[in-house]
Amino acid sequence: MKRFAAVAAGLLLAGMPLASSADIDIGGLFNSIKQAFKPATQDEEIAIGRDAAATLLGASKPIDQAAVQDYVNKVGLWIALQSDRPDLPWHFAVVDSDDIDAFAAPGGFVFVTRGLLLHLHSEAELAGVLGHEISHVVLKHHLNALQKAARMDLAGQAAKVGLASKGYDSDLDQELMDKVSNATRNLYSKGLDKDDELAADRMGVVLATRAGYDPYGLLAVLQTLEAADPKSSKMQLLMATHPAPADRIAALSAAMGAGNIDRFGKQPDVQDRFEDVMKELVATAKSKAPEASTKK
Repeated sequence: MKRFAAVAAGLLLAGMPLASSADIDIGGLFNSIKQAFKPATQDEEIAIGRDAAATLLGASKPIDQAAVQDYVNKVGLWIALQSDRPDLPWHFAVVDSDDIDAFAAPGGFVFVTRGLLLHLHSEAELAGVLGHEISHVVLKHHLNALQKAARMDLAGQAAKVGLASKGYDSDLDQELMDKVSNATRNLYSKGLDKDDELAADRMGVVLATRAGYDPYGLLAVLQTLEAADPKSSKMQLLMATHPAPADRIAALSAAMGAGNIDRFGKQPDVQDRFEDVMKELVATAKSKAPEASTKK
């Protein structure tokens, strides 16, 4: 996705220095490879997530509507407290983008676009969306994907260092930097694995249900996405990085049926409170609508 394209090489390698073609430290490089197989500490995870969040907010700023931001943070924090990682410094933000999307970064950073928020109908639906993104963080999906990419890049560096030490070096530094940059760009343009997305759907429902919401909120959101025009520019990022909504609906419905979620079906969807808070956002969206759309 374009919002992640500029994530720095330091995010990918998390402090693992590149070898210099002029002064190659083979031992240091292989120590970096060993380090890449070790789980990141929570502090390291938060630092990685903070860098990613800064990059994301550089592309799409948060909306300037304090009441909406405060509301989404309160709902998000309540749901995060139901997870296995309530101690993370969770941060939630609504970003000023027409795209219909939501995304997360390691360490507890969760974002939902204005475009998606305007397509939701209740607090239970918001809880389902936030629960899905919180689950990515809890299960360390992005962190694991970054570390996997780092291992592959470091192995490639080791091979290049071997060639360089035999006199076959050709612009090694630039090639390694390009490799790291391309790996980061590729990782976020293709999105997470399908299994990660489906796992986040399942856990997202569990977290929203634990928080006291109608468990069918996320399923309702997926149905809205299924009905949307997949060729719309607002849907392109989501469609490029997630399984098709119909596939997610089928998988989630089966999981919810097997989990006997129906017994929680009478939990509230909190529609009135959601609509009250969203009035300002809806009014702003209407004021930004193209003037031509009002002409006959």
